[in-house]
Amino acid sequence: MNETPTTITPKPNGPLVVAGPVRIVTPDGATIPVPPRKDGRPAEVVVLCRCGGSATKPFCDGTHKRIGFSDGSTPRPIPTV
Repeated sequence: MNETPTTITPKPNGPLVVAGPVRIVTPDGATIPVPPRKDGRPAEVVVLCRCGGSATKPFCDGTHKRIGFSDGSTPRPIPTV
């Protein structure tokens, strides 16, 4: 069987992009369903929150941009409201 390997790519000042087969499990062993693609097929890429601010944890909802999340690798100014 030639299964695609799973890769995890941290985006600068953003989420973790997981490409390939993935299963997300809670500390108590329950599986968190991965949202399907918009066309209904299984997701091939999952984007996970790294800033802690997402309302859809463990998935990213873009909050990192609004709160000025920095992963520490590159300085980033905090946006003003």
